[in-house]
Parts: sequence; structure tokens; C-alpha cells
Amino acid sequence: MIRLNKMTDYAVVLMTELALSGEVMTSSDLSRRTTIPQPTVAKLLKVLAQGRLTVAHRGRAGGYGLGRPAKDISIAQIIEVVEGPLAVTACIDGTHDNCEYEQTCPMNGRWEMVNTVIRRALNEVSLAEMAMGPFTAFGAFADDASAPAMR
Repeated sequence: MIRLNKMTDYAVVLMTELALSGEVMTSSDLSRRTTIPQPTVAKLLKVLAQGRLTVAHRGRAGGYGLGRPAKDISIAQIIEVVEGPLAVTACIDGTHDNCEYEQTCPMNGRWEMVNTVIRRALNEVSLAEMAMGPFTAFGAFADDASAPAMR
């Protein structure tokens, strides 16, 4: 099963909350709104800021905001900032360091096609779309009327 880790899931939740609020928020505020523990929120916000997906605002009204509009941030970008390059196997991510089966593996080079399809799909979904609501099987929103307004 291909599954995102919990920290990546939390990162998408935090980014979605920032997109919906449209305002600068502290890690404590985000923790309260999302019920994600505050130390985890603080850690993820730093990682997301290093990846330029969020921006830290200093001062009395400080906190974190989106680094660019939600429509310009893909889910793939969030995943890659938190987890690293998207890769379904070690053969694809470049870290396999001479797999002992590489020369005889019948899958040698074939996983890249699957990886490309997954990467393309995740790149096509923006944070703004994730914040708007559930998708149908064809990518349209299940109920546009119930989608929350983006600020």
C-alpha cells in the first residue's frame, strides 16, 4: 500500500487551514484549530518555511502564512518538502546504491512509468482545490455549493 506518513498528512492539514483562513497564524492557533499537537505544528511550519511553502512573519502579529497563493501550491510540492522526492521504490529515488538485483530485475526501469503517473496526478491537485472540498472520481468537486470560500 502506498501511504503518506502522518507528518505529511499533518502538513497538508496545516497548509489547508492557512489557505482557508487567509491570515497569518501562530503555531498555537493552528494547533487549536487542527488539534495537531503544538510541538508538531511548530516543527512542520519550520520545514514548510524552509521549502518556501510558508513564510514566517516576525513581530507582535507574527506567525506563518502561505508562501504563495494556494492555487500555486501543488500537493506534490507539500509531499516533497516533508518527505523528499516522490518515489514508489528505491530504484527511482536514486538512493538504491547498486541494488544487488539491478542487473537481473525484470522491473528495472519500469517503475518510473508508475512513478511519473503518480507525480503528475499529485502535481495537478492544488492546495486551493484540496481546501475547497471533496472530489468526485473525475476530479470535479462533489458539491461546489458547499465548498468553503477561499480568503
